[in-house]
Amino acid sequence: MSRFRDRTEDFKDAVRQSAISSGFNESKLAAIMASFIIHKPRQRTPFLKSALKTLESIGALDQFLSKHRKDYVDRHRTTEQERDSIEHEVTAFVKACKEQIDVLKNCINDEEASSKGWLGIRDSSNADTIAHKHGVVLILSEKLHLVTAQFDQMRAVRFQEAINSAMPRRKLKKFVDSNSIDTSKPLNLEHRETNENQPEPLRVQQELLDDETRALQVELTSLLDAVQDTETKMVEMSALNHLMSTHVLQQAQQIEHLYDQAVEATKNVELGNKELSQAIQRNRSSRTFLVLFFFVLTFSILFLDWYN
Repeated sequence: MSRFRDRTEDFKDAVRQSAISSGFNESKLAAIMASFIIHKPRQRTPFLKSALKTLESIGALDQFLSKHRKDYVDRHRTTEQERDSIEHEVTAFVKACKEQIDVLKNCINDEEASSKGWLGIRDSSNADTIAHKHGVVLILSEKLHLVTAQFDQMRAVRFQEAINSAMPRRKLKKFVDSNSIDTSKPLNLEHRETNENQPEPLRVQQELLDDETRALQVELTSLLDAVQDTETKMVEMSALNHLMSTHVLQQAQQIEHLYDQAVEATKNVELGNKELSQAIQRNRSSRTFLVLFFFVLTFSILFLDWYN
């Protein structure tokens, strides 16, 4: 049985001596060996940098919502101004993320338009890269949709609490107004009896105050009704916004499916063009063969006729 000997060290020494004889010193040789062992990280493209930045922004928005969820939903923890500030910050976050996603989409469209030739034929080597970028944008859109859906649920809870708290006040206000109307007559009689005993300037001032009080009550009642209507409309708008975002996501999935079908159709067209070119070449070769065959056959017949 033959024995094997490890010649790795001899090989390393031979490579080192060859490198030194070629003009490499020890520092350059060590740097080259280190580059083989520890590979340098690949340089990220501007599209990948922007996509990662957008993903970090969406993650920061998710963490912000998780941190301030209880503060926003529970009205006893924070004031209305703080809840409005939270909503404003979330809206600004969502708008910034949406703008970044739109920028990525525009970059893909520009690259897709530049990859087409002068006949409108797309470069097959770049089709996979463009499809990958479309998938990245779709994933970012889905993540942003999930975060906005959570915020829509939180906002719907807030508006529902506002409506529930406004309804008892309105009922109580109507009940107080009805009681005040029922008791207004005896109070007015007593007031008239007291006003008859009061001087004329005090009685006029008291009547003006009563008129202003009634006007303020009517105005506050109308404002309460308007606020309740606004809150109801805001809840409806939130529900419609969530529904619209769901439909937009479904349209994005349909667009991705259509894009996949378009890529597959492009590949089929390219294969068809190759088959047509091959068929044309076969037709030319067969035509040449037939011409040569008839020429040889004719020459053979003439030769046989001359020979006989």
